[in-house]
Amino acid sequence: MREESLFSQDVPQPLASRMRPETLDEFVGQQHLIGKGKVLYNLIEKDCISSMIFWGPPGVGKTTLARIIAHHTKSVFIDFSAVTSGIREIRKVMEEAEKNRMYGQRTIVFVDEIHRFNKAQQDAFLPFVEKGSIILIGATTENPSFEINSALLSRCKVFVLKALTTDDLVQLLRRAVQSPRGLGKESVSISEDVLTRIAVFANGDARTALSTLEMVVLNSECKEDGTLVVSPDILEQCTSQKSLLYDKNGEEHYNIISALHKSMRNSDPDAAVYWLARMLEAGEDPLYVARRVTRFASEDIGMADPRALTIAVAAYQACHFIGMPECTVHLTEAVVYMSLAPKSNALYTAYGQARHDALRTLSEPVPLVIRNGVTKLMKDLGYGKGYQYAHETKEKLTDMQCLPDALAGREYYRPGQKGEEAEFSARLQRIKQWKKAHRQGEKQENNASPDGDV
Repeated sequence: MREESLFSQDVPQPLASRMRPETLDEFVGQQHLIGKGKVLYNLIEKDCISSMIFWGPPGVGKTTLARIIAHHTKSVFIDFSAVTSGIREIRKVMEEAEKNRMYGQRTIVFVDEIHRFNKAQQDAFLPFVEKGSIILIGATTENPSFEINSALLSRCKVFVLKALTTDDLVQLLRRAVQSPRGLGKESVSISEDVLTRIAVFANGDARTALSTLEMVVLNSECKEDGTLVVSPDILEQCTSQKSLLYDKNGEEHYNIISALHKSMRNSDPDAAVYWLARMLEAGEDPLYVARRVTRFASEDIGMADPRALTIAVAAYQACHFIGMPECTVHLTEAVVYMSLAPKSNALYTAYGQARHDALRTLSEPVPLVIRNGVTKLMKDLGYGKGYQYAHETKEKLTDMQCLPDALAGREYYRPGQKGEEAEFSARLQRIKQWKKAHRQGEKQENNASPDGDV
């Protein structure tokens, strides 16, 4: 029988607490801030910390980073919760910090969920931040521009923390299995595949990843030799989710997003919603899906239904505001709309052809007539000479050439005949006919305008 057990009272703290990093070297993720040579790393190393706000999703290390800073800079650390504290508690903490300052000791006050403080509570910190009694580090999952008073925000540097990647979480989980502070004293057998599935399930949240690991180990089968074997079945039972074959960084990721895109292109809303669910339920970032749908709105629908782009962007914003699982319905709305909308790839084709010509003719000068003659010298050189201001004409049109001479007459945008693009196509034809007639000097008094006016 083992002398120590996961169920022993010798380990009162949860795995997530035991594995909280104590140094920057142990910290996983946020390399854009704390990688060697990066801005926050330099501030910590040079002991030049000032008040700051950490903005990012849950479980990415906001509290941990504040504790590491306090330890590294030899400051008193006061953990303060905006959920349970009021003005009285703030004043008490500030008095303690002021005493520390008089003895030459800096105090870091960490306020978790600082966005939950009202204006009066946030204002209570201001005088102490201004005179240096405290270094305020606030953590928030909400946009500080909207949730933090401008006076307090102006005295803080905002650092944006990102959701941890699957690789970050796998590294964290692997360390937890091996570390004596974690599960290293136990004999745990867990495959890289299961670690990856836990990481995908956690969706960027280290706390969720470690809590899930602890749960699956506690519920795993114990072999005769004392080894705890973690199987995919145990993971499925503990997470109440089927372990779908999906790797956010691997081939299946691209297979399924391709399936979603092609289902929408084929006007198949049922298949599109299915592939959407496959991604989201396997842990895909909803913002990634929303970005792909936004691309689809212009690449495959475009001017056939210009509202598609508006709906796609609105879905992205909704996903950003409320996150999973609530945002699934917004993405479903967007995916179904894209599937049923009329299709056109005219914009995609137009840019591809224009890009080809642009790369081939990079040295072609801008026609003088549409250059901006902002100085006398430029005007003397002919910049803007002969420019025709369309708004001063009856038809709001001119026959002025805007392409380089080498590309005169080239056509990139060839509208289709589906949905609203048919109307744009007809309007474009009227524009071209009008310009052709005027370039040939054919003045026809009754010539129709592009809007159909006589």
